[in-house]
Amino acid sequence: MKLFDADYYDPDEVLAHPRHQEMQPVIATLIQQLRDCTTEEAGVAFQRDLLTRLLEVEKDRKELKRAADRMRKRKSPHLEAPEPRSGRDLGNMETWRFEHDVCERLARQLRSVGDALAWRVFGFHRPFILALCRNDPPGPMYGKAGLQAELDRVEEIFKENGSFALLHDLTNCLRIGDVTVWDGANPPCTEEIKTNPGVRKSAQIRRINQARAAVLEGGPLPGSNASELLHDLDLPLRTHLDVLRDALEQAATEGIHATAVPGSRALYVVDQYGCVQQGLSSAQFNERLQQAVGAALENAGIAASREDHNVHFTSMDSTARNPLRVPWANYPLHPVVCARLIGDYAAMTVETSGPALADLLRVAGLDAHWVRPPGKADLKPGDVVMEIHHQEQFLAVSLPGGLTMTPGWTLQMGRSELDRYMIELVQPGSWIAGMKHLLAARRGGQPWPHYRNEHEVWV
Repeated sequence: MKLFDADYYDPDEVLAHPRHQEMQPVIATLIQQLRDCTTEEAGVAFQRDLLTRLLEVEKDRKELKRAADRMRKRKSPHLEAPEPRSGRDLGNMETWRFEHDVCERLARQLRSVGDALAWRVFGFHRPFILALCRNDPPGPMYGKAGLQAELDRVEEIFKENGSFALLHDLTNCLRIGDVTVWDGANPPCTEEIKTNPGVRKSAQIRRINQARAAVLEGGPLPGSNASELLHDLDLPLRTHLDVLRDALEQAATEGIHATAVPGSRALYVVDQYGCVQQGLSSAQFNERLQQAVGAALENAGIAASREDHNVHFTSMDSTARNPLRVPWANYPLHPVVCARLIGDYAAMTVETSGPALADLLRVAGLDAHWVRPPGKADLKPGDVVMEIHHQEQFLAVSLPGGLTMTPGWTLQMGRSELDRYMIELVQPGSWIAGMKHLLAARRGGQPWPHYRNEHEVWV
């Protein structure tokens, strides 16, 4: 499995880079600071600190890109370019590309803490995230036109009435609007900040209003498909995140830990610091990983179908990429452990068998079928992996030509919903109850389900 999408450096070079290593205690400290915030004033101060750190990294990223571009044109790097710290050849353009990529990753790591801030101020109410994430991802904040106007608005709101306003570009998951304001009396209000009063941004205002209506009034989610609606499952979320916590603790000393998880899943965790502590060579690492994963797959009952039907979901290099995922900083884990997941010094992978999942649902009384073709490549967003058929308890209707139509409908499960079951280690009972609730609701279109009580699950 390829950790990073680049062919001019080895993944281990990223983890060994001084910048990358120095960011680990910074991320852990930021996570603890966020968890300690209990007032608007503390939230404003935290956001300022996070913004300062992000802008510093993005400034270096911009200058390193400029240096790489100059090198490609056979020019020397400009004087303002940050000094590379990887020990690579300064005369090689790929050195500067590598340094740029490290900064890109560090910016995503800081933005993932911004995502955690967003989840926290929204009270871990997932519908707000689902509604406001439906846009293109934000670009770099450094050098952005209009940034000062957004900062001025945030400070103005706090000075006027002590309210907190969240900068969306400090996150990856909030992609509609510029800031969201909490006044303590009304639902959160998202604003588009105008840098030029004469320019109307009607499209963005429309998406803001659509997102608000989706959450508060049950309207369609932003986008061209009016059938995409939020769906309250009216069920509590139950997880096996305790299994993840234990696995991470074991891997921190053993280097590798794998275990079966209820619901036809196998979890395996690798911790770089634990591997160093064990003194594992590359060959020993591969052998131990293969043995641990093999045993976990056997215990989960999904070893036999691995080549054709197994799928996996991983934390590796996923930080601040998928706005639908709960940020690692919000997982009920120690801040240092969260930082390791964010920086890929610890990595978790969850694997399952598609047919085994379908069997699990059929045992619960659902007519489920795994529809992903055997041996297909990795799942892509939008892929349908399973279909669950529901038939009404009425007589079938005979049609000409010997056909029979049975009243009913089909619920299709996409990649994002399976990703959630896997990465959040949702208990199979909660997951199955959610499927039954969706079927019983008889709602057409594309429902986006959410559980209740998530404020009790995440940190």
